[in-house]
Amino acid sequence: MKPIGVKAYYKSEDRGFTLLLGDCIELMSHFDFKFDMIFADPPYFLSNDGISVQSGRMVSVNKGDWDRSHGVEEDHAFNRRWLEACRGKLKSNGTIWISGTYHNIFSIAKNLTDLGYKILNCITWVKTNPPPNLSCRYFTHSAEYILWARKEDRTPHFFNYELMKEMNGGTQMRDVWTLPAIARWEKGCGKHPTQKPLSLLSRIILSSTRPGAWVFDPFAGSSTTGIAANLLGRRYLGMDICKDFLDLSIRRKKDLEEPSRRGEILSKLDRQSVLYQDYKVGELRDCTVEYDPGLPF
Repeated sequence: MKPIGVKAYYKSEDRGFTLLLGDCIELMSHFDFKFDMIFADPPYFLSNDGISVQSGRMVSVNKGDWDRSHGVEEDHAFNRRWLEACRGKLKSNGTIWISGTYHNIFSIAKNLTDLGYKILNCITWVKTNPPPNLSCRYFTHSAEYILWARKEDRTPHFFNYELMKEMNGGTQMRDVWTLPAIARWEKGCGKHPTQKPLSLLSRIILSSTRPGAWVFDPFAGSSTTGIAANLLGRRYLGMDICKDFLDLSIRRKKDLEEPSRRGEILSKLDRQSVLYQDYKVGELRDCTVEYDPGLPF
């Protein structure tokens, strides 16, 4: 085990939700812990001073300096650095999911292949409520893409095929998912500019991990990955360079600990057909995981 040079920014009492503040590539160099699954929502490099529509109003697309492009070559090199670091944090049978648009997803795919990952699927997430295209010169952007890859070419990965089939009405689930963007009730603790919906992360986590698994997110943001992981009886480590985002993550985690709140959220996800009917909600509502110390923080 490497000597630990970092300290947890936050660790929940059940030790199932841990946050680190700082640059993810630097932080990953300080420990050897291996995870079952990684979800990464990296910069899309979209903050180019353009405009979009939000709630019927014209808004800037700028999210922050962390989302600005530094040119094709540097953006591609950045993607390689964090993907290489993440590969060292996966178990031999572990998998990684990475979200993106055409701005970054081709760079991600090339780097995955070059680094020895095996790409399993490219999920197309079709949004039911996309913003309109203001320029009227392009088709409306209504989808994002999520690459799913495993660490090793020949090492089998876990896929909860039967559950995905049940959730899809008894037929094989396809790689095109029609899910809404983030719902208003998911923003009750504050707003993150690129927050992903719980419906999306819940499906990803259910499909590729078992209860008790360790899930890692190097670009945590408001920790939707962690909230979904804890809802579903998994454990979580998140990293982010922004203190405000981690503080929002903590508020969301503490909100989850309120009496009846967990069951309420699971019920909402079930109504979105993300969980498998009442049997799955009941099973998860009563799910308790014995969290071992695990992480070296």
